Amino acid sequence: MNKHFRVYLMVCSLVAVLQPLQGLAQGNSDAAKASTQQAPAERDGQHDFDFEMGTWKIHLKRLDHRLTGSTAWVEFDGTSVTRKVWDGRADLEEFETDSPAGGNIEGLTLRLYDPQTHQWSLYWATSKSGAMGPPTVGEFKNGRGEFFDTEPSGPNGRAVLVRFVWSDITPNSAHFEQSFSDDGGKTWEVNWITDQTRVKDEPVKAQ
Repeated sequence: MNKHFRVYLMVCSLVAVLQPLQGLAQGNSDAAKASTQQAPAERDGQHDFDFEMGTWKIHLKRLDHRLTGSTAWVEFDGTSVTRKVWDGRADLEEFETDSPAGGNIEGLTLRLYDPQTHQWSLYWATSKSGAMGPPTVGEFKNGRGEFFDTEPSGPNGRAVLVRFVWSDITPNSAHFEQSFSDDGGKTWEVNWITDQTRVKDEPVKAQ
């Protein structure tokens, strides 16, 4: 075998080995590009509660006895005012209504947005207790917000799952429901309903 023929065989062998490797590298590159293109971007929800800014008239319905099979509801009206904090990454809502049992109820909701988890933590307090409860945590998807926590709110003080749902949101109205579950989330009982109507700003009177 002459020298030139041996060189020719070596070149052919290298081409045969390198072609599959090049194809594999190209395939991996194409797959990486496709994976990058298909990966959905994380949704920034820091302005999800911007709709709440302002003053609202609220109509409330409260289930009289929770997790007992009751169908008796108590209805009353109130107002709420929400203002933006940290450019919308938090907000503070002040809530006030006359209690059907007499006296008034003053409540406060602090909502905090976590840019790492893209979720909101909702803290509720009343002037009667003067303390924040555990946060209800969740997020908005397709215009609907769902938030969950566990609280000792059931009969005999047993722990129940709590769910908040915000829905039917428009520039001038919104719907809120609170539900409890004592079977691990298999079934839910709605026990608090709030329908909001925005109070339009009055024009500034000339001096």
